[in-house]
Amino acid sequence: MIVKEAKKTAIGILGGSFDPVHLGHLWMAEAALEQLPIEHVRWIPVATSPLKQHGPVATNEQRLTMLKLALSGCSKHVIDTHELDREGISYTVDTIEYLRQVFADRRLYLIMGADSLASLAAWKSPQRLLQLCTLAVLSRAGQPPLNYEVMVGLASPEKIAECQAAEISMPQIEISSSDLRARVAQSRSIRFRVPHPVEAHIRHAALYQECAVDQLLFVGRNPLTHDRNDLT
Repeated sequence: MIVKEAKKTAIGILGGSFDPVHLGHLWMAEAALEQLPIEHVRWIPVATSPLKQHGPVATNEQRLTMLKLALSGCSKHVIDTHELDREGISYTVDTIEYLRQVFADRRLYLIMGADSLASLAAWKSPQRLLQLCTLAVLSRAGQPPLNYEVMVGLASPEKIAECQAAEISMPQIEISSSDLRARVAQSRSIRFRVPHPVEAHIRHAALYQECAVDQLLFVGRNPLTHDRNDLT
């Protein structure tokens, strides 16, 4: 259901490596803006994830530059560098605690993929996390219905129902950051998979051209595929 503009006062939170940011990320954020009662999507590029053994391939500065290029002129998309400024390991609950202080009177929606929902019990302080925000999980066309049983015992039935009501419907888009890095390393085109300014920056800065195999594959699968939440 599309929410009327006058009711959009909440904040959407989208964390990830964005290594690189691509059109799948942008489609997801736009779907969240359309379907949730949020004022803007807050993009949070992360430093180090406790669920990933390696860090991002591009530097913090390079990933931030690509995000700025992708979101330039989009007032409802805001970049938050809290994770990069803090450095160290990124835990979702710590970031949401910070945002709860910044937006004390706003509802927070944490945007994530189905794989992140499935691993929720392995996150740091999942009960506290669910007290602080509402999960907005991507429901992709052609995929089985989302399974919220993992939340039983972590949240009340009312909170589970609240998260179910916040599902974001999306078409199935087969784009991942790891595939894009591999394509660049193999001198293949990434045109129409990333915004043109991002493509130009990757080419100009010679990003991802000499990545090792493990660097190409380990990180950046976007929330539309199978490797998320980077904030965890």
